[in-house]
Amino acid sequence: MRTCDLKRFFFALLFSLMPFIAFAQAIIKQTEQKLKSPDGAYEFTFYQKQIAPGTKQMYYTLSFKGREVMKESELGVLIENQLFESALGVPNDTCHLWCENLALIATDCSSVDTSWKPVYGEKSIIRDNYNQLTLKFEKYGNGNSAIPTDGYDKRRAYRMDIIVRAYNEGVALRYFFPETSNGLFLHITGEQTQFSFPENTQAYYERWAQGPYSLLPLKDWKDECERPLTLKLENGLTVALAEAQMVDYSRMKFRLNAIKGNTLQASLYDKVDIISPYSTPWRVIMAAERPGDLIEHNNIILNLNPENKLENTSWIKPGKVIRVGKLTQADAKLCVDFAAERGLQYIHLDSGWYGPETKMSSDAAKVSETRDLNIPELTAYAASKGIGVFVYVNQRALFQQLDTILPLYKKWGLKGIKFGFVQVGSNRWTTWMHEAVKKCAEYGLMVDIHDEYRPTGFSRTYPNLMSQEGIRGNEEMPDATHNTTLPFTRFLAGAADYTVCYYNSRVKNTNAHQLALSVVYYSPLQFLYWYAQPSAYTGEPEIEFFDKVKTVWDDTKVINGEIGEYITTTRRSGDEWFAGTITNTEARMVTVPLNFLDKGKKYVASIYTDDDAVKTKTHVRVSKYIVNGDNMLNLSVKASGGVAMHFVPATAKEIKSLPKLKNNNQL
Repeated sequence: MRTCDLKRFFFALLFSLMPFIAFAQAIIKQTEQKLKSPDGAYEFTFYQKQIAPGTKQMYYTLSFKGREVMKESELGVLIENQLFESALGVPNDTCHLWCENLALIATDCSSVDTSWKPVYGEKSIIRDNYNQLTLKFEKYGNGNSAIPTDGYDKRRAYRMDIIVRAYNEGVALRYFFPETSNGLFLHITGEQTQFSFPENTQAYYERWAQGPYSLLPLKDWKDECERPLTLKLENGLTVALAEAQMVDYSRMKFRLNAIKGNTLQASLYDKVDIISPYSTPWRVIMAAERPGDLIEHNNIILNLNPENKLENTSWIKPGKVIRVGKLTQADAKLCVDFAAERGLQYIHLDSGWYGPETKMSSDAAKVSETRDLNIPELTAYAASKGIGVFVYVNQRALFQQLDTILPLYKKWGLKGIKFGFVQVGSNRWTTWMHEAVKKCAEYGLMVDIHDEYRPTGFSRTYPNLMSQEGIRGNEEMPDATHNTTLPFTRFLAGAADYTVCYYNSRVKNTNAHQLALSVVYYSPLQFLYWYAQPSAYTGEPEIEFFDKVKTVWDDTKVINGEIGEYITTTRRSGDEWFAGTITNTEARMVTVPLNFLDKGKKYVASIYTDDDAVKTKTHVRVSKYIVNGDNMLNLSVKASGGVAMHFVPATAKEIKSLPKLKNNNQL
């Protein structure tokens, strides 16, 4: 066993025996620092403690509105730095736990309150308002935190900052290694970062990014858990743990701490080699009294990323997409025609157009000889009708051919690429993938990343990254309980390409449920009619909702909801509002107050509900009423069902001709 492993084992044993030994772990008072969010709801406390004679460790706690969110939790980074230490004459048969015995030498406080306009999003204006605390640490090559009083070699000084930001939406922290005169190389093997919760906390455990959810206590997990991770605390709070700005590091998941109960440990996919200056990704903690507030506050992930790096974004155009099923020129043109007629913006050529996607021999620079496709001719036909074309490319081809295919695809007139079967988790592939997105931007190509990748806010910096999968969507045909869990879990990280279905017998939820998903689930590229083709449409009147629904928004509000039970989300585009209500596998009544509508205005409400009495193959009823902000909708939602709603300002003629909604109406 290595020296560092023995050392950690000793302190773990010491912690477990602490009630039975005399040594008292006292807070080092001069290290205690507090930070509050601008509204005062969050209070973050940092301190160091003497955990053994001659050894001190860093900790934090967190509260929200006076309620405990995080109990005493460790902070730190695990680093093996033998090469650097050897060059300084330090024995290289040891590895240091860097964050033991760091000396807090300075603190810095600052505040920011500004706003910015995203290229697209769930809101048209995002406020970036936080208080920041920077904690500056040093220690020296011999592992001693004491500052030498006589001459010393400054190269021996290890420096690290902890940066903490407190927003009204949550608290985030990261580790920063400042620039040094000789360049500091670091081999990061893990993090000590912990999240220690009160007793009886339960988590919405998900083992992999496209996996199912289970509500579990913080014990007896079989494996790590994905992020974001949403948890229910016994004090009534809902808490989420997330990761932001993870672009050149190793992906974090959560595992149970082997020693400390009710405690999650940040677990890295792999080791990371860096050179200072360098910042690790942000570790994000959000808390809410109402679960829907977490969704409304998910812009914290974007705020923790650098601003847009692209000077010209006019070519970045969100929209709705239909997938070409048979990959023939004739079928692709039918999809173009359907898209033009139904208010969609793109068609997509999925895997197989250039050959078997997993074979080294498949060439993404040309159409497979087995396919009747002419892409330049197709893009020209599509452009004549205002429709763009996306193509799928597996990572195998992307890695081999990226510099070749990007100028070619631009020449062909393609608008974007769906990355398939991406490698995720390691430092190497994480860095490669984000660099690939940057390269796509150089050629005016949008990107949709599929499979296990989950966003951490990179779309703010490079908004040509439109969407990504990283979700158990309609390729797995999940049930309605899963669908009512996703808004409070996966969607806290950002947009997700769920691939909304219609006209498919394998879907486990109702058609009105699928309509509502296009509002409840956010994606700037929203794939509709997945597994269906234009011929499936036979005049069903409710399809007008898909025609009219948007994919980006000026405002978003979560009206009500409970995780895994139901949710109602409303979103505004200009003076129109769209709303979606979905329920789990149980039928329920959901009351939706319309107070999000402009006061004093009358609106036409088009309401799409499941109704077996409707004589169409989809059994969706379309009802229209005149409503205002004082009205309440009383929705009777079928098991695994939903309700889609569209509100537009009413004309004088409509006010006279359409029935007015009565608050006791049951829809």
